[in-house]
Amino acid sequence: MVQKVYDVQGMTCAHCVQAVSSELGGLPGVKDVQVDLGSGKVTVMSEEPLDSAAVAAAVDEAGYELVGGEAR
Repeated sequence: MVQKVYDVQGMTCAHCVQAVSSELGGLPGVKDVQVDLGSGKVTVMSEEPLDSAAVAAAVDEAGYELVGGEAR
């Protein structure tokens, strides 16, 4: 399993958390998504490393912005 933490900008409520979790959770190989609304950190557990462009596209589809574009 691979764990990556992303910074997502613009989330302000539980709906935001659900939207981001749903979009990222739909990516192939993703097993778990945890969102910390206060810090904007999103932790993604996946079977294999995720393509950063796919992660950015999923966050964008949810209506938010991936800050920096890379995982930490």
